[in-house]
Amino acid sequence: VQLQASGGGLVQPGDSLRLSCASSGRTLSPYAIGWFRQAPGKEREFVASVTWTGRITNYADSVKGRFAISRDNARNTIYLQLNSLKPEDTAIYYCASPAERHWTPRNLDDDYVYWGQGTQVTVSS
Repeated sequence: VQLQASGGGLVQPGDSLRLSCASSGRTLSPYAIGWFRQAPGKEREFVASVTWTGRITNYADSVKGRFAISRDNARNTIYLQLNSLKPEDTAIYYCASPAERHWTPRNLDDDYVYWGQGTQVTVSS
């Protein structure tokens, strides 16, 4: 199973980006999707998740009110909208899914089995 994360880039503080997570080999609609990030020298951390129904979303406290996760099942894509970006948001962003269909994982990377390759987000003036 291959997940592809894309949309990262170099932006200035206060700017926005939209990350995408897609799969060419699997329909994502029955799966919860999570976004995680890892900054240099730091452990990977949870950012946001959306249930397979799309009805429930979860966010890390550090991104609440600034980031928004959504899914477009017709496009087999999950999005992470990043607004009001800060330098501390600089990291490699990964999307991931659990192995089980119709299951809600915890906000822990241990619950996620399939991972995308990551996309770099750099926030700098």
